[in-house]
Amino acid sequence: MTAQRQERNRNRPRTGFRPGMALIALLAGLAAQVLVGPAAQAATTERVVVNRFSGLAIEGFDPVAYFVDARPELGVEDLEASEAGAVWRFCNEGNRAAFVAHPDIYGPQFGGYDPIDVARGVTVAGNPRFWLISGRRLYLFSREQSRDAFAADPEHVLREANARWQALLLELAE
Repeated sequence: MTAQRQERNRNRPRTGFRPGMALIALLAGLAAQVLVGPAAQAATTERVVVNRFSGLAIEGFDPVAYFVDARPELGVEDLEASEAGAVWRFCNEGNRAAFVAHPDIYGPQFGGYDPIDVARGVTVAGNPRFWLISGRRLYLFSREQSRDAFAADPEHVLREANARWQALLLELAE
């Protein structure tokens, strides 16, 4: 930088606004909306929570294992079944057969969405690592605090969630 330019910049009041940086930030924001926006939206517009790249429900965990083994177990690629537009994986053939016979019992309630958020009228994908079986049904939660709040008063949460679920289903994609 020349001495004249340095002197001119030193005497110029600093406003904190830098047009070049503002343009870069604007372009980055637009790119994020174009690239990430549809992905984030797609993850919360399905009737059953699935990985948008693999089509796997509940991240490949075996839904029957929550009942049988009382813990999340990853299923295997050789033992899969399709139900409700999702691919479900299982640890063994017995779990697969049980799910195929009764997907409404073994599949996570509210399509795998967090019942606390469903009760608030929004769909937030549950995490298969935060789970609870209540009333012989599997519920997945987006965070540990939601699971704890549900466990404290499941009847109240389910009353609110069931009241809002049908309207949310209408908003979710087929």
